[in-house]
Amino acid sequence: MTRVVFLGGGRITTALLAGLTLAKARFQFVVHDRNARKMRQLQKMYGSRSEPDLHLAIAQAHLLIVAVRPDSIGDLLREIGKINEPLLAVSLAAGIPLRQLMSKLGPPVRWARAMPSPTCRNGRGLTGLTFPRNLATRDRKRVREFFANMGQVVELPENKFDAFTVCYSASHGYHALHTLARAGRRAGLDHKTALLAAAHALSDGIASWREGKRSLKSLLREAATPGGIAAATMVAMDAVGYERAVARGVSAGLRRAAANAK
Repeated sequence: MTRVVFLGGGRITTALLAGLTLAKARFQFVVHDRNARKMRQLQKMYGSRSEPDLHLAIAQAHLLIVAVRPDSIGDLLREIGKINEPLLAVSLAAGIPLRQLMSKLGPPVRWARAMPSPTCRNGRGLTGLTFPRNLATRDRKRVREFFANMGQVVELPENKFDAFTVCYSASHGYHALHTLARAGRRAGLDHKTALLAAAHALSDGIASWREGKRSLKSLLREAATPGGIAAATMVAMDAVGYERAVARGVSAGLRRAAANAK
């Protein structure tokens, strides 16, 4: 059975283990983290095995998932040092390019990058993947199949990866839900009803588009009759800079990704 070793027991590892457990994926899971409490918690929740020794954790990996913060990955790779056995490793560190990973921990490690959404915990994830040109087809397949257990997978060239990372985040939906529900409360709705209305507007509307039977343009026309309430709402939001605000947010995310790579 394939043994998957996670370096880092934080939020994204927790979400991945939840999704993999839900999918009944046939892997053995090992988690290494400096925080023993995190390892114990994951072991209790998902049956993963804890390995407090970094080098012993890596030595038993068939697939290595590097799930640490971008500002910690340099220190981690220096601590790992030289690896003598062939190993397929996937970095989840946003903004850290493949060339940097390979320069710090080169052959025989074969690198890929992945950006899984925390919504993979319930099987509705979306994971972006990017590979170096020389990565073997069998290794690409292994990585794709691993993340496909938790939802949709899309492969992108690395020069598009930061843009995907900024745009795909579920935080956009949560932020919009929070903001719209607050506006609903200010308009007089109670907390529960405001959240229900906002969630329907965002989730159910987008689900209708994802069914693929109607174009986004036609759905907008259907939902916002000219001269109606929805149309007036959209016009007012656009007038105060809704599109500009989203574009500025995306630009800020891209700048952060670029800073991570330095």
